[in-house]
Amino acid sequence: MIINVGSKNQVKVDAIKEVIKNYDFLSEAEVFSLEVPSRVYKQPTSMDETIQGAMNRAKSSFQNCKYSFGIESGLMKVPNTKTGYMNICACAIYDGKDYHLGISSAFEYSIKVTKLVFSEGLEIDEAIYKTGLTKDKRIGRSGGVIGYLTKDRLKRKEYIKQAITTALIHLENPELFN
Repeated sequence: MIINVGSKNQVKVDAIKEVIKNYDFLSEAEVFSLEVPSRVYKQPTSMDETIQGAMNRAKSSFQNCKYSFGIESGLMKVPNTKTGYMNICACAIYDGKDYHLGISSAFEYSIKVTKLVFSEGLEIDEAIYKTGLTKDKRIGRSGGVIGYLTKDRLKRKEYIKQAITTALIHLENPELFN
């Protein structure tokens, strides 16, 4: 069986490889990564846009495979937060006919980082670098901002794995969703 991932980001690819090992029907799959566009704004700023980006990545990478996975992180409005927004990671699994969606837990970026995303149109990596909170210009390809904010108690790969695991609920329990 072949699984395609709509990203060359190794953190996303490794998260998928690690999660599928826990599923008998996926554990022997070969995983390939493809560079595909999300076709949404470079830093999604709504749940709709984040999920659409994951779905676009999954569908665009569906080529000669059983399943394709799209992973997209973005902001969503959340009332009573300090910035008004929290980050989520969405996973879309596409089987050629249907999408199977999952999301991660959510967390809030700093006020300065969130303001830069909206005032200057920066991606999170760019915004956190510009604030001086990290010297890693591509923190999203390593431990991620969640790793920085939690002092490595929760790293980006584990955060992504939450979204993948919740999306796989549909494939593992198809009788509940027909």
